[in-house]
Amino acid sequence: MTEPNHQPSWFDAHLDLAYLAVVGRDLTKRPDQVSTSTAPAAITLTSLSEANVTRVLATIFTEPGGSDACSYPSSDPDQAHKVALRQLDVYESLRQAGHMRRFNEPQKDNALSYGILIECADPVRSVEELGWWKDQGVVAIGLSWATSSRYAGGNETGMGLTPAGRELVLGMDAMNIVHDVSHLSHAGTDQLLSLAEGRVMASHSNCRSLLDGLTERHLSDDHIVEIGRRGGVIGLNLISPFLRNFPGFDIRTTQVIPRASIDDCVRHVEHICELQGHRRGVGLGSDADGGVSALALPIGLEHPTGYEKLAAALATQGWTGEELHGFRHENWSRFFGLVAPS
Repeated sequence: MTEPNHQPSWFDAHLDLAYLAVVGRDLTKRPDQVSTSTAPAAITLTSLSEANVTRVLATIFTEPGGSDACSYPSSDPDQAHKVALRQLDVYESLRQAGHMRRFNEPQKDNALSYGILIECADPVRSVEELGWWKDQGVVAIGLSWATSSRYAGGNETGMGLTPAGRELVLGMDAMNIVHDVSHLSHAGTDQLLSLAEGRVMASHSNCRSLLDGLTERHLSDDHIVEIGRRGGVIGLNLISPFLRNFPGFDIRTTQVIPRASIDDCVRHVEHICELQGHRRGVGLGSDADGGVSALALPIGLEHPTGYEKLAAALATQGWTGEELHGFRHENWSRFFGLVAPS
C-alpha cells in the first residue's frame, strides 16, 4: 500500500485527462516516462498523487471541426457523442482499475476523486440525455468550446445561446448540473446568467481586464462579480498566455511559449477576490498540459508539486491558513457539496 501523502490536499477544477489518454499518454506513468508530442509532460495520475491533488474535474473535451482524435464534424451530434463515449471509457477503465473514483463513491487507496465536466455540449444530443450523462458521473457542462456548438457561441465567435442552448440550460437546472461559462462568448455568458437559476462556475478562466480586454476567452469584471454573487467559483487557469499578454503570440500554432510567473497568477487571484469582496470564490482550474507543453505553465509550476509555491505566494499577500485551505480545496469542495480534507 502506498504511504499516505501528508502534503496539503488540492482540488483542480480543469484537467483534460481523457483527452491526454486518447492522444496517447499513459496516465499511470510519471511525466518523464510518457511519450507526448508536447513534451515535457506535466500531468499524469502519478504526478497528481505526488502533489496530493485529490479531487479534479476531469473533462470530456470535443472539438467541432478539429483534426485529432477528439474532433468531429461540427454538424454531426452523433459523431460528437461517439467521440465523447471513447473518453468516457477512459475514465471508466481507470475507475475499474482502482485509479479513480467518482465524487459520490467511497474513498479507495489514493484513488483520484473525480467529477466529469463536458467541455462543449455537442455530445449531449438532446436535453433528454442529460439524466444518462449525470448517471455516468457528469457534474458540469460548458455549452461551447472556443468555437460554436449547436448550443452556443464560443469565445472566438461572439454568438449567444441558440434556442437549443436555452433549452439545455433549463434542463441542466432541473438536473442540478453545474453551468461552466469558461469558453462562452460574452453575449452567451450574459444570456446564461440571465436565464439559469442553478449553480454557475468558470472552471478555468482568468481576468479579462488584466489582459487588456483583448479576448472573450476570459471573464469581464462584471461577470466575475456576478459569479461571486451567485456563490460560484472561478478556477485560475495556469496557461502562460492566459496570465500575461504576449503580443503576437498564438497558443494554437506556436510551440515555444513565453512564460508567466507565479506573481502573474497572484495578480489574477487577488483581482477576483477584490471584485467579489472575499476569498471564497476562487480556486485552481489549471488546464495544465491540455494540448500544450508543461513549459506553457508559469515558471515554477511545471509540475503539480509546484502548486504549493503558489499557496506560499498568496500567503505573502496576507492570506490566512483558512483562506489558503479554501483556495487549495475547500472553495471547490463546498461548491460541489463535498467535504474537504482537513
